[in-house]
Amino acid sequence: MNARTVTRLTVTALGLACIPARAAILPEDRADVLYHYYDGGGVQIDGPSILVRKKVGQSVSFSANYYVDTVSSASIDVVTRASPYSEERTELSLGADYLRGDTTLSLAVTQSDENDYRADTLNLGIAQEVFGGLTTVSMGYTRGSDDVGMRGSDQTWAADHWRYRVGISQVVTRNLLVTLDYEAIGDEGLLNNPYREVRYADAGNPNGYDYQPEVYPNTRDSNAVALRARYFLPYRAAVSAGYRWFNDSWGIAASTVELGYTHPHQRWTWDVAYRYYTQDAADFYSDLFPYVDAQNFMARDKELSTFASHGIRLGVGYELPLDLFGAIDRGSVNLVYDHLIFSYDDFRDLTATGVVGAEPLYEFDADILQLFFSVWF
Repeated sequence: MNARTVTRLTVTALGLACIPARAAILPEDRADVLYHYYDGGGVQIDGPSILVRKKVGQSVSFSANYYVDTVSSASIDVVTRASPYSEERTELSLGADYLRGDTTLSLAVTQSDENDYRADTLNLGIAQEVFGGLTTVSMGYTRGSDDVGMRGSDQTWAADHWRYRVGISQVVTRNLLVTLDYEAIGDEGLLNNPYREVRYADAGNPNGYDYQPEVYPNTRDSNAVALRARYFLPYRAAVSAGYRWFNDSWGIAASTVELGYTHPHQRWTWDVAYRYYTQDAADFYSDLFPYVDAQNFMARDKELSTFASHGIRLGVGYELPLDLFGAIDRGSVNLVYDHLIFSYDDFRDLTATGVVGAEPLYEFDADILQLFFSVWF
């Protein structure tokens, strides 16, 4: 996953996004203000995120989320073929949840803009409680439409995305909650970065290799299954575990394992978690192709290579004793730190010297810091 994907998923995990509800209860009225910072692999990303949720009556809840990424990139892809750059992406999401009996209907629209990329997304969801609230069945549909541009060019390309989700959440015992989710994903259009290139062996070049543009298939079908469990301990703490399996029509197979522990103490809440991710390379990926136009589809994106990552999360939250003229019920301040380690099995570090095709393998560490403040009203 690239840096933007990592930071976006981390923010989403904290609830700072307009996502469908999974149970027959509306989200609480609240506001969140977050600052996020990412530094790793020559890339720095930072910016704010603001989320507000508000109920109208007993059946409807509205939400709005404003999110900003400011990117300064001197990644290995950039420094080997171009100059470092800076850009900003803004994202606005508006959502609504409608509760009727044991059923929750959700709708969210998102628009994301940067200087050479625009993305519009529609998200629909439904969740139904059955068996006295012990079981929640959910379904979802997401439709994305992107316009991909290129700096210095008026040409644009389209990329379309579809996601279909189904899940079940089961209260197994008074202390154990288990969820099972399945997602089918379809992508069509320009699915690669128009700036990215592959390298191929060229004995006539002083470097021993040269470059040409990447060429991807214009379709991709993916499937993912996730099983997660959370067990609540007698002293209000909880342990969690999860496994996610992913594969796609490009030949990528990936696995994710997550373990976590949450410990509350008076007004404090402490979190620690570990995440391990591993994947195989796409069928058309190579760090060094044997010659120019070696095959129909070619990629050298390190995110399509064979690699593994380890992640450790440390978090601390403090509940603030707020009572502002009856308008604010309570508040909290939270600090979350993630440290990630990426190791690539078939992507070479071209900033280091070595025999062509046998340069040192690439690896890097990344740090993510999130500070956010929440109030319930």
